[in-house]
Amino acid sequence: MDLPALDIPDDGKLVHNITHFARALRKAGLPIGPGRVIDAIRAVEAAGFTRREDFFWTLHACFVSRPEHRAVFAQVFRLYWRDPRFLEHMMSLMLPAVRGVQEERLARAGEKRAAEALLDGAQRPLPPLDDREAPPEIEIDATRTASDAERLKTLDFEQMTGAEMAEAQRMLARLSLPVKPIASRRTQAAPAGRLPDWRRTFRAALRQGGELADFSTKNRRFRWPNLVVLCDISGSMSAYSRIVLHFVHAVANHRGAGWARVHAFTFGTRLTNITRHMAARDVDQALAGAGAEAQDWQGGTRIGASLHAFNRDWSRRVLGQGAVVLLITDGLDRDDPADLAREMQRLHLSARRLIWINPLLRWDGFAPRARGIAAMLPHVDSFRAGHSIAALEDLAAAISAAGDSGEKARLMALLAPGAASAGRSAG
Repeated sequence: MDLPALDIPDDGKLVHNITHFARALRKAGLPIGPGRVIDAIRAVEAAGFTRREDFFWTLHACFVSRPEHRAVFAQVFRLYWRDPRFLEHMMSLMLPAVRGVQEERLARAGEKRAAEALLDGAQRPLPPLDDREAPPEIEIDATRTASDAERLKTLDFEQMTGAEMAEAQRMLARLSLPVKPIASRRTQAAPAGRLPDWRRTFRAALRQGGELADFSTKNRRFRWPNLVVLCDISGSMSAYSRIVLHFVHAVANHRGAGWARVHAFTFGTRLTNITRHMAARDVDQALAGAGAEAQDWQGGTRIGASLHAFNRDWSRRVLGQGAVVLLITDGLDRDDPADLAREMQRLHLSARRLIWINPLLRWDGFAPRARGIAAMLPHVDSFRAGHSIAALEDLAAAISAAGDSGEKARLMALLAPGAASAGRSAG
């Protein structure tokens, strides 16, 4: 890693600068409290800061505890300790008039969260980092035609700042995913039922000496299905997997949603069962346990191999009783598309409904050109977007409506006839 030269004052303000650096990291979304700040100050005093690599990794060891925080830490460190005029630099990147290369840089979630954290900290009346004058207070017109809540619902998760991501997580915690009960083959006695109950009718007649005095009826029982979530946590899904797991946790812990049980799995290069972690009431505790259990966060993607492991080890355990499967992935896989199509077909046949949530549908010009997407698409019941809160809210309609196919029909028409037939014959 190419680390910048350090700009640390030698006037005894090291503690002051590390404290402000920790505040910027906290604004960017890292869970940093006073204890970690104290540990970082002591660690720097013990290790010294004459070498930039030692200083970077000393603070990294104290402030970074999750894989998804590494990129944010690196960006905040680069901007905070390298450029004394970081405020002017960040303003030039964040003004709406800036386009081109600077806009592409802000499209990355780590840089945008770092920029928002440093800019937010600079807008408030904080003490100066050294003998330079304090940065001037900046006012930005935030007039909108719609409310913040409505705008946040349609905002892409990848484009959210740290504050917007925290608000989105609070909104997801209040969401539910209701489902209709399904009719069982079992029946139960009902005074005015729609089905004749011959067994109870004849037994009552035997007690009356064979005289048929009453006619018994019954109705079908209804039961709640299981929900099975397969979430991709590879590097290409890093901006969405964590927020989607917030949604899964809310569904698993929402009383009255109707699901018999919610089973959650993650996959990147291998399959991991995180169902017991999603049962925790605290979402931070649940995601921390899931992160410790799954060792392939932000790694490669092997969708076919992961689905094969699920079909072999877990399909018969969790897909009974008419389970609904949510497959959350972008479909970017380098494995053999024939093997992927075969595993998708088996998963589709085992589930009552298979709904594919793909964040790439946020692009208007999206087409199933990737081999993995073309192999998976014919074997799903519904194909929907999952890049915003509004898209996740629409899942309720997709699950309740048996005939809902989302964008599948439109995208299947874009597939070449040979690709569509190859996907169906691969199983």
